[in-house]
Amino acid sequence: MTTPTSTRHHPGVAMTDEQRADFERDGFLVVPGVLSPDEVAHYEAAVDRVYAERQATGGLAADRSLHQLNAVESCPDLAPLLDHPKVFGLVWSMLGWNVHVYHSHLDVHPPLTEKKPFRFEWHQDGGRQNREIETDPRPRLSVKVAYWLSDVSRTGRGNFQVVPGSHRTNWIAGPPRRDMEWPNPEGTIEVTADPGDAVFFDRRIWHARSNNYSAITRKGVFFAYTYRWVRSRETLAADPATLTPVQRQLVGLADGDGDHAWGHTPSEVPLHQLLKEHGQLDPAKPPLRP
Repeated sequence: MTTPTSTRHHPGVAMTDEQRADFERDGFLVVPGVLSPDEVAHYEAAVDRVYAERQATGGLAADRSLHQLNAVESCPDLAPLLDHPKVFGLVWSMLGWNVHVYHSHLDVHPPLTEKKPFRFEWHQDGGRQNREIETDPRPRLSVKVAYWLSDVSRTGRGNFQVVPGSHRTNWIAGPPRRDMEWPNPEGTIEVTADPGDAVFFDRRIWHARSNNYSAITRKGVFFAYTYRWVRSRETLAADPATLTPVQRQLVGLADGDGDHAWGHTPSEVPLHQLLKEHGQLDPAKPPLRP
């Protein structure tokens, strides 16, 4: 069995005109056969080791699934996937050369043994980008590669669900509450792929993961690429004790982890709390589209 290597010196092949046209139309591409069978076996074994470690320490969700952020730190064996030459060319063809990975995760979803409570999970990637950027459509800003290590060649296996072409749509109909039963958006498809295939997609495409009621454990590795300027340009070497909580936020000392900086926990963001205390927290400023 051959082992993947990180000592590559080729950036991959640029996107073809046909691929670009399909991507701009649909918002995603399925790229077959990116990983060889040996590579699939190698990376699946690496992901299985991480899963076993998290299982041993009680780190799995209640349904025995794992959504592990920071893929390469969590599993260094995955590093060659960062710039795999059979798919990396699509990344720099769309975003150019000034890019980095700003978000990554490995996922393991065993078969569900009972019906899962409904939750409307349709979303665009980027978190608060989708509330705080006012253009229509929103800018692409990032793209993502999903490497499939399990067989999702049939639907119902936790497949990647998308609405083709929805990357140019800022809004889709959804329920008043996420736990209210609601149909999938019109035009939904479940993307099918063989082990070793990759799915390359625009962060703006409306997507969700289907529930896995099959007999197969869903496994995948995901890397999201964006411009390198989507981060602080400056670093503060010292931590002045005189700074207020809001000032610490503004110079980056209150950022915490990535979820904190993405605004997933507003109650922990100093300026959010200050505005709330003074009755100036207006969700319409900046304006949110319906």
